[in-house]
Amino acid sequence: MDASIESRVDREVEAWLRWVPRWRPGTHRARSRLCQQCFGSPVLRAAGLDTDVPHAVQHPLSMRIKTVVEDEVETYTAQNLPLLNRELGLIELRRAAQAYRPLEGLEPEFDGLDLDPPAEPDSPYLFTFEEFVQPLSADDPELVPPPLTIEEKAALRVEMRLADDYAALVGKRVCADLREHRTALQHAIAMFVEPQVQALLADLGSTLDPHGT
Repeated sequence: MDASIESRVDREVEAWLRWVPRWRPGTHRARSRLCQQCFGSPVLRAAGLDTDVPHAVQHPLSMRIKTVVEDEVETYTAQNLPLLNRELGLIELRRAAQAYRPLEGLEPEFDGLDLDPPAEPDSPYLFTFEEFVQPLSADDPELVPPPLTIEEKAALRVEMRLADDYAALVGKRVCADLREHRTALQHAIAMFVEPQVQALLADLGSTLDPHGT
């Protein structure tokens, strides 16, 4: 596990470092609420990006590392947790039956963000992307397994705890690997992000005090 995780983290960090020079302020709309993926994230804390870094810069790294953890847990589940793997497989089949899935296939810069911006006052109403998301359906007989027995339910709860424990283990390993990249990550922030933030602040200051007083 350790070697595969370390190599994945290395690749995702390198991809983020290639992306950061292209970041520009204002390329992502303001959020109406805190990002649950990034706020208080141990991943960002391990990377040294948890304070004084724009969310639009934090979020792609956070989502890239989230994918690493999810992929490792998915592999572990497929190999060791048959009941949980079956239940998750049925969920994926239901999702695949949806006609439109706007949340899937997004770049890390956008993955996990709100689908629709906050409504502007007095703006005409057209539609929102969320309205096109169909709820998961359990109506198809092929996608509905027989009810679980009491023993199977107990075993499924055990497997879910094992999956959670493994996810925590992978998360700790990921954070340990990220600490090795702190210098490069923070250097990228200082080189490509901080100058743009300072320029924005200077521009805001001149707008608020046009006479320089």
